[in-house]
Amino acid sequence: MTHSDSGSDGGFARRTILQAAGLSGVAGLAGCMSQTVNTAATGDGADAAQTDDEGPALPETGSPEVVDLDERGREVTLRSVHARHAAHPGRSLGGPVEMPVTWAFQADDGTPSVPGPVLRATEGDDLSITLDNTGGEMPHTLHFHGVSKSWKDDGVPSTTGITVMPGEEHTYQIGADVPGTHLYHCHFNTPMHMDMGMYGILRIDPEGYEEADVEQFMTLKDWDTRLSRSYGGADVSYDVQDRRPDAFTINGRVAPYTLNPDHGSPVVVSEGDTVRLHLVNAGFMSHPMHTHNHRFRTVEKDGAPYPEVLQLPEDVVNVAPAERYTVEFAADADPGIYPMHCHKVDHVQNGGVYPGGMLTAIVYEEAMGTEVFADLMEKAEYEI
Repeated sequence: MTHSDSGSDGGFARRTILQAAGLSGVAGLAGCMSQTVNTAATGDGADAAQTDDEGPALPETGSPEVVDLDERGREVTLRSVHARHAAHPGRSLGGPVEMPVTWAFQADDGTPSVPGPVLRATEGDDLSITLDNTGGEMPHTLHFHGVSKSWKDDGVPSTTGITVMPGEEHTYQIGADVPGTHLYHCHFNTPMHMDMGMYGILRIDPEGYEEADVEQFMTLKDWDTRLSRSYGGADVSYDVQDRRPDAFTINGRVAPYTLNPDHGSPVVVSEGDTVRLHLVNAGFMSHPMHTHNHRFRTVEKDGAPYPEVLQLPEDVVNVAPAERYTVEFAADADPGIYPMHCHKVDHVQNGGVYPGGMLTAIVYEEAMGTEVFADLMEKAEYEI
């Protein structure tokens, strides 16, 4: 079966679950600074702030949208929006895990998200990507990995002389000349601004690109949530030189919320499907991603196709910071539910509660009518 543009929004997964479980009427849950800051907690001890500096209530982040730049004249405007982010809003498996304040990217009038929207285009003419900081409070820039651009559009303030200050905007002319999966992020005070959620995926499809039956984007990230919680008003201290990651996300969510079809990233398959996953690491640590009962081939890294002779069957790929891998496999296992997770297993927990963190699953449609699946959906805050 063909799951067209089944990116990271969960729409296909939700529809499939309803059909496979024979259910209808199902409702998912809605979905330049010093290096040391005082900034609040995941888990039951959290005093999750609803406001930013005692201002009005912040909007909630959504799931990252796939923005088709071909349909938008190869241009888009990004802005940073202060938003509250729920990596796991429920109380199961060490939840809730929340970031009271993030700096979420928003594309045009879309929903702000962490990670930011997936910007997708076909190789060809340059892309015009405007960073609108007219309503912002602090300086930002955009830096794109993998593709060509002029010196002034490299996005590094100290080497280009260009910083997008509050009240300003800047349009970056970005080449669409290197097909592949790439990373973009703010490059002003990079450690802090990325740890506040300012990162996303740029995908350049080669001419004549054929999608797999199931194709998804997964952005990996380790977080020291003290930074976000400090901006939310908690009495905690963050120091980038003493960073202590305590949340490990796939597309901004931790397990079990990663399995939520509306807001997470379950890999929903039918037996015989070809599956293609684009893995990007926007964090500070390496994450060896392991698939249970499925062996994949790495077909692309950082925009470079892998020669067929190097496409060896394997079940772990170590994704270092800023690296991008595209892997493919066949859904040819005994139909069931199979974890996919970081094999630094201390990253598969929420505040010491296992399992959690950087874990999702390959879910066969044939397994969706089981009690095991229903129990997982209950933990993932998904009503069936």
